[in-house]
Amino acid sequence: MHRRTAILAAATLALATTTATAFAAWPERPIKLVVPYTPGGSTDQFGRALAEGMARELKQPVVVENRPGANTMVGTQSVSRAQPDGYTVLMGTSASMVLNPLLYKKTGYDPKDFKVITIGIEVPLVVVTNNQVPASNTREFAAYAKAANGKLNYSSVGLGNPLQLATEMLKSELGIDMTHVPYNGSAPALSALLANDVQLMVDVVSTSLPHIKAGKLKALAVTGRSRLDVLPNVPTVAESGYPDFHAATWFGLAVPAQTPPDAVAKLQAAASHVLTETQFRNTFNALGLVVQSPRTQAEIDRYVAADRDNWGKVIRANHISLD
Repeated sequence: MHRRTAILAAATLALATTTATAFAAWPERPIKLVVPYTPGGSTDQFGRALAEGMARELKQPVVVENRPGANTMVGTQSVSRAQPDGYTVLMGTSASMVLNPLLYKKTGYDPKDFKVITIGIEVPLVVVTNNQVPASNTREFAAYAKAANGKLNYSSVGLGNPLQLATEMLKSELGIDMTHVPYNGSAPALSALLANDVQLMVDVVSTSLPHIKAGKLKALAVTGRSRLDVLPNVPTVAESGYPDFHAATWFGLAVPAQTPPDAVAKLQAAASHVLTETQFRNTFNALGLVVQSPRTQAEIDRYVAADRDNWGKVIRANHISLD
């Protein structure tokens, strides 16, 4: 009896040791990074540059797989069904992790299926108006809009899009009333602004920047926590007298929630190293994408929770649903 117990104990110990040794070697094969966007855009460029840097750190290829569709839901669903072994990673975003679950009744996944492990970049937005509007800053625009008594319009690229939600957030902060006019894309939305069919737009920096530099549009403020390298003289909304205002989309990494802690730690460490590289930071900061300093897991959890709370208030207050 004692001999059989000893053999069983030895076998159990051998199995545990083998399993621990095997996992200690993680990663032993290539890692897949699912990017829920089409190839070629700035978000795809970010994903590929992050994957390349992480591959150097992890000593294994990190292969990008583009799975666009349904406002990130196609790619996100695929990762929610993947084995939680650390070999399938999602480029998680504010759209997939925060906005979609708030806007859609059915997403095909639950944000609780995931653990956000890195906040890589923030994409702050810029508040722009045209030259026919007699305002050069946020406070002046607020006064102009109040005097217009609800007769002004703002453009966006569609109901429930972060640009529209950020504008609604700004309207509440400034205490003004404006009519939403949605367009099918940034180009027609900006054309309407240039023609003064609408008087305000909250836009991604990259599409408005050429018009700002050409003097055709005025940048009233940026919506992030700090000024942008590409618009150093444009204050934040918070600086302009609205200290609690912050609106930005973000991109990072998420894994299935049951991914082993050791794999998560190694993925986080590799990503954090890339985020601190000078060349990486300069490349994306120059595009108006603000590379984030590495955060602890507790800080990431608080960041995502605060983001969900901020956007949730706007969505509920405006009764926005995309089903």
